[in-house]
Amino acid sequence: MSTIIKAASMAAVAIYSIATLTFTDASAAFASPLIADMIQPVPAQTSEDAVSSDLDVPVETLADADTDPLQIDTQNAAPPLKAESLTQLVAMHDHPAQIDEETRCLAGAVYFESKGETLNGQLAVAKVVIARRDSGRFANSLCGVVYQPSQFSFVRGGKMPAIPTSSRSWSEAVAIAQIALNDAWESPVEGALFFHARHVSPGWRMQRLAAVDNHIFYR
Repeated sequence: MSTIIKAASMAAVAIYSIATLTFTDASAAFASPLIADMIQPVPAQTSEDAVSSDLDVPVETLADADTDPLQIDTQNAAPPLKAESLTQLVAMHDHPAQIDEETRCLAGAVYFESKGETLNGQLAVAKVVIARRDSGRFANSLCGVVYQPSQFSFVRGGKMPAIPTSSRSWSEAVAIAQIALNDAWESPVEGALFFHARHVSPGWRMQRLAAVDNHIFYR
């Protein structure tokens, strides 16, 4: 009798275990779709996404934060003079009440060496004086070039003759000096260091650049 009861008990336990396992599997199968709907996978961030997100964030660089914008003075800045001819450019220059000594020396050389010639001839003389100053072979100032002994015949005793400063010729010479100093008009004698009058023939063994009005120019 005890053997029968023991066998029945073991059978009951087995049936209960099978039933429990079946119920658990069914519950799990029922719960899985619910969990899947609630939890969404996070997509992996690619390098392109990372760059895109970084670009969307405003970045203040050091230059943006600490550097002031460039300030340009548009009230006092003098625009360069533009002209269609040298004659027009000379006419656009006002004769100043006072000029510095260097400009005066250059204008004096233009006045005495080429007074009465065309404006191109006067500019050529001014270019030679400036080229000498910059060459390293003569004095390093315009006045030093003009007053250098035995260079310009109008200089006598280390002085320049008196100039009628109210004359038109002087006004032109001053304007030509300013134009030459500003390199505002090109001359065919650029780089020339020497010149002589047409009526003389010194026999210089130099490179001849051009003949302008009454002078022949050499380098």
